[in-house]
Amino acid sequence: AKRIAAETPLLWKSEGQSATMTCNHTKNFDYTQMYWYQQLPGQKIKQIVFTAPTTQHTYESGFSEEKFPATKNSYETGSLTVEKLVPGDSGVYFCAVSKHSDAGGLKSCTNTQTMVSQ
Repeated sequence: AKRIAAETPLLWKSEGQSATMTCNHTKNFDYTQMYWYQQLPGQKIKQIVFTAPTTQHTYESGFSEEKFPATKNSYETGSLTVEKLVPGDSGVYFCAVSKHSDAGGLKSCTNTQTMVSQ
């Protein structure tokens, strides 16, 4: 069974603020790796960052640690923050977890709808 729970299903924020989303899972401690994705309206989903407790985060092209700082302090939880929000950051943010580097075995995701008003 695929199971992940986001604590933040909908975020309303003002321009210039930051938005932090958390992701928790109830799978076992083999599932240490967490992926964060962004889907902007009308666009395909894009991977933002790969995180794991014991390795440096890996950001995809077009995404930076300054704009999208992430934490991964334990196997079962992680967070993603979007800093200095602009309306163009409005979209859906997903997290997923996998076992080791088994990207083919991603276990479902939750999603957080984030809306930024001017």
